[in-house]
Amino acid sequence: MMLVKPIRSESDYEANLARLGDLIDAVPDTPEGDELEVLATLIERYENDRYPIALPTPLAAIRFRMEQGNLTPRDLEEYIGSRARVSEVLSGTRPLSIGMIRSLNEHLGIPAEVLIRPEPRQEERASVELAKPAAKQLLAWGLMQAKESFEAFMARGLGGGQALAMLRKTRTERTNAKTDFVAVQAWCAAVLLRAENATVTGPFDLTEVRKLEIVRTLAKLSIHADGPRRAQQTLSDLGIILVILPHLPGTHLDGAALRRPKDGAPVIALTLRRDRIDNFWFTLLHELAHVAFHLTDDRACIVDELDIGSSEAIEMEADELAGTALIPDEQWEAWDVKGTYTGISDILAFARKMEVNPAIVAGRWQKTHRDYRKFSKLLGHGTVRPNFTDLIPGVG
Repeated sequence: MMLVKPIRSESDYEANLARLGDLIDAVPDTPEGDELEVLATLIERYENDRYPIALPTPLAAIRFRMEQGNLTPRDLEEYIGSRARVSEVLSGTRPLSIGMIRSLNEHLGIPAEVLIRPEPRQEERASVELAKPAAKQLLAWGLMQAKESFEAFMARGLGGGQALAMLRKTRTERTNAKTDFVAVQAWCAAVLLRAENATVTGPFDLTEVRKLEIVRTLAKLSIHADGPRRAQQTLSDLGIILVILPHLPGTHLDGAALRRPKDGAPVIALTLRRDRIDNFWFTLLHELAHVAFHLTDDRACIVDELDIGSSEAIEMEADELAGTALIPDEQWEAWDVKGTYTGISDILAFARKMEVNPAIVAGRWQKTHRDYRKFSKLLGHGTVRPNFTDLIPGVG
């Protein structure tokens, strides 16, 4: 284990980011897991001190909470006042009063330090700054051009005038409280730039993609060493583009479901943040569920950090479909009888019965029993990314 030291320079920062990537799959409560936790804290502190993320404007925070909770302007009347007053606040013509701030803070959970900030002048509203670590990574990948403004990059990635609509309609409930949402949007734009010239081998048929047997067929590919690559071809046959793009600094995303602006073609994007077989297959099928059931003209992008639970209907549905395709609940409950000893031979036998990779059984066992040490060697650490070396920027 390397000696952990304070981060005092950009070179220290880059070295610690590289080490963090090596340790990302470390098991908790091990020397590597402890080092991962300490490194993550040091990196977060350095980024916060060196590249502080600006607070959102009061209007942006209110609109985000409305989007997150599916609230209408009428729902705000309880906290702001009459319909006319709500309209004035949302249009930016009426500032928030102390009473409104207290009510929005108490009932909608919007931080008071955000609500008390003044709204920027009209000419300042379009200016959004991307944090330097994220911009630096996009430049390194060749996706952002030298001296290109963030607005120009977003317009190029999201299809010109559609950029602002994309920003408003991205679903971000399943993200960390410290997530840099500007970097999330930049990552979405980068994904779409990677998908811009991608071709598929079959037409997209929504009825076909919604069939459980299709999703189950994908899950069964997990038994193959090159299963992730076979999944890419199967998705292509279904008219779906697969993009592999690591997450940006300030984000903790696992994946997303998007629509390509120029033609509406569905795109599944994965970060491979955790290079493990069980994570890959669950995330892939979760995003496929979003493609099949949840992307609409008004919801062109759904992003996910799957460590975070969600009570939102579309997230629960996607979790359920992914889990059912891999191992149906009734099969799991019949096998994983509480109190019954489970050994490696049991995992392997049940995986053969379910026609899935043993890593999927081991990963579900760990999550069910909250024991992340047992069966950790079965999870296939470090075996997914090698399937996509030609698709990962800076690798292929």
